[in-house]
Amino acid sequence: MADAATPLAPPLISLEALRKTYNAGLPSEQEVLHGLDLRINASEFAALIGPSGSGKSTLLNIIGLLEGGSGGVYRLAGRDVTQLDDDARTQARHATLGFIFQFHHLLPAFSTLENVMLPALIGGGVMDKKARDRAAWLLDAVGLKDAQHKKPSELSGGMQQRVAIARALVRSPQLVLADEPTGNLDTHTSDSIFELMRQFNREQGTAFLVVTHDPRLAARCDRIVELVDGSIAGDRVNAPSIN
Repeated sequence: MADAATPLAPPLISLEALRKTYNAGLPSEQEVLHGLDLRINASEFAALIGPSGSGKSTLLNIIGLLEGGSGGVYRLAGRDVTQLDDDARTQARHATLGFIFQFHHLLPAFSTLENVMLPALIGGGVMDKKARDRAAWLLDAVGLKDAQHKKPSELSGGMQQRVAIARALVRSPQLVLADEPTGNLDTHTSDSIFELMRQFNREQGTAFLVVTHDPRLAARCDRIVELVDGSIAGDRVNAPSIN
C-alpha cells in the first residue's frame, strides 16, 4: 500500500480578508486596505506593484509585523499572528523575516561587518564568532569581502545597498520584504542589486516580496501582484524577462 501523500507546507504568508483602517470612528476615518486575500509561498520571488497611494507600504508594514491590521486574519509560516502583542510580534518578525529598504539605513559609526551583524543583536543575540562568520560570509557573497572594516561613508550607494542585503539575510529569514530596494540607484547598479536578490532566491531558497515602481524589474519576477486603491487588481504568474 502506498504511503499517504506528504501534507503541503503552509504558505509563508496567508492573508484572509485583511483590512486596514486609520482614524477609526473619527471624521477622518479612512480604510486603505479592503479585505485582501494573499498568499506567498516558500521560495517565491514576487513583485508587488501599484500606483502611489494604492496601499503597498501599508500592506508591507502589516506583513512585516510593523503594524497590525484592522480586520481579517494574518498567518505567518502557518502561525496566526493577528492578535499577538508587541513582544511576540517582534520575536516572530526576527525569526522569519528580513527587510531591505530604498534607503539602506546603515549606522555610520559602525563598520560594514558590524552593520550586517546588527539584526542578530536586536534579536537578542551576541556578536560571537558564529555571528561574525555568518556576516563575513554574506559580505563575501555580495562582493564586499574586502570592505568588512570600512564605514558606510567609504562605500558607494550600490555597495551600501549590498551591505543592506547582507544584513537582511544574516538571520537566514524565510522571507525578505524589499521596499523599493533599487529606487535610489542608477539602472546598472539596480540590475546588479536585483540579480543579487535573485541569486539568494535561487541558491538559498529565500522568498522575496519586492515592492517596485520599475516595470523592468517587475518583469523579471516570477509573480506580479498588483494593488490598486487598496484592493488586489491582479495576481499573475510571470515568465521573467531576462532583459
